[in-house]
Amino acid sequence: MTRSYVIKPELGKTYPFISRGKGIYLFDQEGKRYIDGCGGAVTASIGHAVDEVAEAMYAQAKEVSFAYRSHFSSDAVEELGAKLAEWAPGSLNWSFFVSSGSEATETAQKIAIQYWQEKGRPTKNRIISRWMSYHGITMGALSMSGHVLRRKRFVPLLEDYPAITGPYPYRRPEGISLEDYALQCANELETAIKRVGSEQVAAFIAEPIIGASGGAVVPPDGYFQRIREICDQYEVLFIADEVMTGVGRTGKAFGIDHWGVVPDLMTLGKGMSAGYTPMAATIVSDEIIETISKGSGLIMAGHTYSANPQSAAVSLAVLKYVEKHQLIEKSAQQGAYLLSRMEQLAEEIPLIGDTRGLGLLCGMEFVKNKDTKEPFPLSAGVASQVIAKAFEKGLLVYPAIGGLDGVAGDSIILSPPLTITTEEIDELIHILRDAILAVQQELQEKALIG
Repeated sequence: MTRSYVIKPELGKTYPFISRGKGIYLFDQEGKRYIDGCGGAVTASIGHAVDEVAEAMYAQAKEVSFAYRSHFSSDAVEELGAKLAEWAPGSLNWSFFVSSGSEATETAQKIAIQYWQEKGRPTKNRIISRWMSYHGITMGALSMSGHVLRRKRFVPLLEDYPAITGPYPYRRPEGISLEDYALQCANELETAIKRVGSEQVAAFIAEPIIGASGGAVVPPDGYFQRIREICDQYEVLFIADEVMTGVGRTGKAFGIDHWGVVPDLMTLGKGMSAGYTPMAATIVSDEIIETISKGSGLIMAGHTYSANPQSAAVSLAVLKYVEKHQLIEKSAQQGAYLLSRMEQLAEEIPLIGDTRGLGLLCGMEFVKNKDTKEPFPLSAGVASQVIAKAFEKGLLVYPAIGGLDGVAGDSIILSPPLTITTEEIDELIHILRDAILAVQQELQEKALIG
């Protein structure tokens, strides 16, 4: 083919063509090997070309791939729902299946608003969210997102939902303990609810660990416990966006499990199907479903491919694979090792200001001055340079750029498949070290750092 008719992320850029994958590795058509150090988009959680998943995919395809959710259910869909109910905390027992994380968070938004309508409180229709957050690219999901760079082009079309600051321990004010900082950040939610009026607020949405807009930013202990208290006090539903953090990525079944907090709604995606099929879910509590059942009896949401048997069978196979191979436990173990290796790099390389994460969701932030934590301007493109240099050397890492109010902030995410071994982590770190040192040298030559 002499030309492409495909709209790619960067118009005019030439992309290598993927050929195959196996385990943590991807291979392009030229035979070059890449370590998938970020699971694509924090997605390929069980690695590439897993036979059990391919077999489940084929077996379901031989029976039926598509049946519209308004006409039929299926064994695959029912079994997947039961498995998620088994995994999810508290009374989160009901799954609404969609095709992407953006659809899942927007569905959670709609269900939260409908719940209050069914309770006879239609004015509770506003969602409060945080700056430095990302919940998806559809208009409803983007309205809830505080990712300044991704919002910027569409602001006239968006709701004004982001209202409070997300916890960012690396950049907390001097002289404040982590415990006090956690409460300070959480209490912003109470202030926001009071300003808007609790009678107007349907829900609060947050990522347990801030992903694409911050680079695996882990909140201090006590933060989500206080968030839960505030939501209960003011009758506000709590939506945990687990699209990136769910299904074992952080070393627990779900990210929010690290703090023993049970949300009212939860969204899943990415690792739920591990990239083998487009699939996501909104998981809803018993109380919400019972309220709607006694009212209209109908949830006003859905898409053509919602709850299709093919994607359900694939996702079920992924969850069973995670259980069979104890990948949640391995994520915790290997994540601790990966983070320790990243910390070693930070001690050696002045460009690295911070390393952080839980399980195999780890972040690294680059700064101009390590002592003052001074960031680079976005125009310097430091994280982008590291990503490009790593790609050139055969390592894929994920961008988390612009977290500081959209004008600065250079971070990357390391989120390899949960199957990664210690030896493979060492290989990943070796390539990453070379890439960062190369970028650091170029910045020194340009006098952008000392």
